[in-house]
Amino acid sequence: MDLTVLWVLLPLVTVAWGQYGDWYPYQQYQQYQDYSDDGWVNLNRQGFSFQCPHGQVVVAVRSIFSKKEGSDRQWNYACMPTPQRLGEPTECWWEEINRAGMEWYQTCSNNGLVAGFQSRYFESVLDREWQFYCCRYSKRCPYSCWLTTEYPGHYGEEIDMISYNYDYYMRGATTTFSAVERDRQWKFIMCRMTDYNCEFANA
Repeated sequence: MDLTVLWVLLPLVTVAWGQYGDWYPYQQYQQYQDYSDDGWVNLNRQGFSFQCPHGQVVVAVRSIFSKKEGSDRQWNYACMPTPQRLGEPTECWWEEINRAGMEWYQTCSNNGLVAGFQSRYFESVLDREWQFYCCRYSKRCPYSCWLTTEYPGHYGEEIDMISYNYDYYMRGATTTFSAVERDRQWKFIMCRMTDYNCEFANA
């Protein structure tokens, strides 16, 4: 590449990185990537309830699977503040429970964004029930939604999902459950949110 062109583009790259820097502070992700036992929000076979701080949403999910510990997983989450243009959350709530041992699909009602998870383990089915903690931002509406790839890629593998897409927020998930492997694969539902209020409300 011509050096003149490079020097013209370099300031633009720096500005763009600065904009993303507020959304993904390096130190916070370094802390999230702590692989020690202290990094998990739960012990195997134990329930847990995790909520992001007020005004933040879930942007990363990490998990490891243990066959010998009841075919269960330990979980860890990372949160980041939403941009100022979304404003403060106007209300937050726990969604309905998704039962253990079943496939399910759920998005936050009232156009909410995922700001936490709650889960309880059931020895009888070697699986967990799940609830999303959701927060609504005024009357902002989702659009341009898509599903991530499956996490984990194969049953029993680690989950390490980080949303690097600026302006996309987790709104829910769809999961499949293997009665043989006693594990789940997740696809997370990611959406953009309008800059203006609208009357549309998802089911």
